[in-house]
Amino acid sequence: MSLIQRLPYEMRLGWRYTRAGRATRRNGFISFISGASMLGIALGVATLIVVLSVMNGFQKDVTGRMLSVIAHIEIFTPDGGALPDVQRTLSEARAHPEVIGAAPFIGAQALLARGETMQGTIVRGIDPVLEPGVTDIAAQMKDTLLPRLTPGAFGILLGNDLARKLGVREGDTVTLIAPSGQVTPAGVVPRLKQMQVVGTFSSGHHDYDSALALLHMDDAARIFRLQGATGIRLKLRDMHQAREVAEQLSKQLSGYLHILDWTRQNRTWFAAVQLEKRMMFIILTMIVAVATFNLVSTLVMTVQDKRADIAILRTLGTSPGSIMKIFIVQGALVGVIGTLGGLLLGLSIAFNIDVIVPFLERVLHASFLPKEVYLISQMPSDPRAADIVPVTLISLLLAFVATIYPSWRASRVNPAEALRYE
Repeated sequence: MSLIQRLPYEMRLGWRYTRAGRATRRNGFISFISGASMLGIALGVATLIVVLSVMNGFQKDVTGRMLSVIAHIEIFTPDGGALPDVQRTLSEARAHPEVIGAAPFIGAQALLARGETMQGTIVRGIDPVLEPGVTDIAAQMKDTLLPRLTPGAFGILLGNDLARKLGVREGDTVTLIAPSGQVTPAGVVPRLKQMQVVGTFSSGHHDYDSALALLHMDDAARIFRLQGATGIRLKLRDMHQAREVAEQLSKQLSGYLHILDWTRQNRTWFAAVQLEKRMMFIILTMIVAVATFNLVSTLVMTVQDKRADIAILRTLGTSPGSIMKIFIVQGALVGVIGTLGGLLLGLSIAFNIDVIVPFLERVLHASFLPKEVYLISQMPSDPRAADIVPVTLISLLLAFVATIYPSWRASRVNPAEALRYE
């Protein structure tokens, strides 16, 4: 006895009605509608999985590249001036068990000029010895570029895109223009300093590669006329604990200091990504809902076509509840097959999107992700069970709900009326 034959007869009949059945024109059309419903559910589920996976990958990739440049926590004074006691603040911050790296820095904004070309830049004065313990990009340059930043030499490291905009490369000179000028008899004039480009770096994040310039902290202090570091950057064991650690440090550190964790530095961007993800989930769920409710028309037509069969079953003693189960099974099978097909299709695309997208770009001669707009140039993907499981359950639930009314109508068929013209 086969597995199908061991099932209850309601499930066997439901499975038979899901297949083609008798080779009639009407039944063939019903089977076509049933297949279209399966395909619609599969495409809706696959689309939802792929979109959510891409959005997860985008957020994860951008966050990773962002955190290769920025620190988990930054400590500075409210007015942006020099810290009153850098060493004491460093010692107090390092005493926290979650802190594994700390480094002072000077942050400022300036202009870089090369001939007639000028670019606004974020200037960061760093300690080449301590900075690798705070950011990944500095750790990558620990033995290559950072040793070139020596105090008094006024060397500067530029992001790749910033260097390209200025038209400079290693060994060239650029002019750094500090915003706070010098008072002269002729008025206030900006301070200018010739600096030598000692190298370029790439973080993979366009916003930083096109605007960030690194120099030795002592040189930055002389250029911007500061007495010391304007802030301290911290690295934590677990970056997801940044908000809690920041709140704890605000109570432990001496003096009135402003503490900012990485989630708050880019709060608008993270909030926008989360809102967009929720809205896309809702919108694409509507596509799945439309596909699943096509089952209603499929089952209504099936019930109409099987009225004689229903009447015969009723006269043989089949209860209305059993009749209802037969058509619920039929609709549920369409929903399950469509959902599983969509799940396999969506996961196949999500796990291979790094191959599919470049192929489409080559065929269409187009770039789907210009890095100047989207921060990254490759389509990322990060399928997560937290997204896939709800999508699957919602699709199955909608398919089940769509079967209830047609199945109820089938259970209400009057045998005498159905057999009158048979």
